[in-house]
Amino acid sequence: MTPGVALFYGGQARSKSVLNMMMMCFSSLGVVGVLWILFGYSMAFGPDLGGGLLGNPFAYFGLTSILANDQATETLPQLAFVSFQAMFAILTVALIAGAAADRMRFGAWILFSGLWATLVYFPIAHWVFDLEQGWIATGLGALDFAGGTAVHINAGVAALVLCIVLGKRRGWPREAMRPHNLTMVMLGAGLLWFGWFGFNAGSSGAADWAAAFAFTNTIAATAAAILGWLIVEKIRYGKATSLGAASGIVAGLVAITPACAAVSPLGALAIGVIAGALSAYAVGWKYKLGFDDSFDVVGVHLVAGLWGTIAIGLFATDIAPDETNGLFYGGGAAQLGIQTVAVLATIAYCAVVTAIIALVVKAVLGLRIDDEAEQAGIDEAEHAETGYEFSGLRGGGGLGSGPKPSVAAAPTTPAKQEA
Repeated sequence: MTPGVALFYGGQARSKSVLNMMMMCFSSLGVVGVLWILFGYSMAFGPDLGGGLLGNPFAYFGLTSILANDQATETLPQLAFVSFQAMFAILTVALIAGAAADRMRFGAWILFSGLWATLVYFPIAHWVFDLEQGWIATGLGALDFAGGTAVHINAGVAALVLCIVLGKRRGWPREAMRPHNLTMVMLGAGLLWFGWFGFNAGSSGAADWAAAFAFTNTIAATAAAILGWLIVEKIRYGKATSLGAASGIVAGLVAITPACAAVSPLGALAIGVIAGALSAYAVGWKYKLGFDDSFDVVGVHLVAGLWGTIAIGLFATDIAPDETNGLFYGGGAAQLGIQTVAVLATIAYCAVVTAIIALVVKAVLGLRIDDEAEQAGIDEAEHAETGYEFSGLRGGGGLGSGPKPSVAAAPTTPAKQEA
């Protein structure tokens, strides 16, 4: 899924920024992967330090104690769970990158992503995914099967805060900053959808009824979301676009993530089509409110994540694996209230801590590249590379390195012209 995000965001970038955007996504594999092995898993799933707020970061430090104790369950070795949950942590950080295109120092991004994973993602993952100790999962009783709060609302809020602290791109919104490669965008969306089956169905921890249920709902909601987005585009602009279809895929996947084991396939269709339509409208809010969220992390991940998490309180049915009835199935408003509290807690914590992290990184390293580098292209400024070689005069790629052609080419004869 993370390479899928890199393609999805990279295609939306301008040609002079594509490598930087893909590097921001791929760097999360390195930074968060290392932190997860060292102490991230322990912070998310270690023995609770009190109140369901944080796991002990030293309990499973480096995973050594897991190896020594051979803590395997009947169906799922603990190390398999460690690796599976690492994917959630890595992807969540990569999602934030889409709000910071064209203008953020790569070193500042590395520092930000490490601090954010440690201080925001790992604690919230403990709240939501630790089903025995986390306060949202156990104390509050909120339902979130695969990460509407910890992943998508979390990333969406962080993206909003980061792009505000970072500031707008040069020329935005006056200049058209169109995607440079929509084929790449579509390929990234396809990889995301494929990987998301593992994201959602895999959260069952077994090849069982819950996994099959989540898999089916992931198909249903995402298919409906594509149509919801394209219908809105057709009504508003008269055209259905490939970027809209790709974005609709992601919106549907985001919305069904928390609800995939709580609603029926009909409920998934309803959640998906509404998510597609909502996000299609929401991506325009940045122009009205003046925040430069480059690739609509807020409009897609935050908005669809909010909708999918709260929609559990409306569409949940006890025939689904989570065995809870929402408002539309005779369960009253109690679950709706619980879901809302989980959403508000995630937003509040993430917004405050992300703002502090961004301001600290800004003070220590500076967040932005300079104006000249931004105008020339962040790929050159930060990586000394370009995604595409447009001239044989440049180094790299082997262009212009072969033997020189003869000074005068052979003249073309009339016979050759006729041929």
